[in-house]
Amino acid sequence: MSGRQFAIFVLGLLIVTSASRPTLAANAAQGKRLALTYCARCHAVDKVSPSPLKIAPPFRTLHERYPVGMLEESLAEGIVTGHPTMPQFRFERDQIGDFIAFLKTLE
Repeated sequence: MSGRQFAIFVLGLLIVTSASRPTLAANAAQGKRLALTYCARCHAVDKVSPSPLKIAPPFRTLHERYPVGMLEESLAEGIVTGHPTMPQFRFERDQIGDFIAFLKTLE
């Protein structure tokens, strides 16, 4: 592989990698608005309240199960769970960054 081909390969890799990550300008306040709009009916979205739906984990405990950054792919592709009360939904890329930034404020 020539130096030019290698440079093009690295540039392409950086573009693909950065496209799959939340934006650096993620807005936790917007992420909280998303959580309040789409999730708060069932999940606790703060640091103290119980979840309105008992089987729905409070968002403040998600980081205890797995790194919240790992949710990127699921949020982009559509989260599907094993129980029928959880609706399937999908966020846009900028919403994912905001939502994950918000979840990290709860850790």
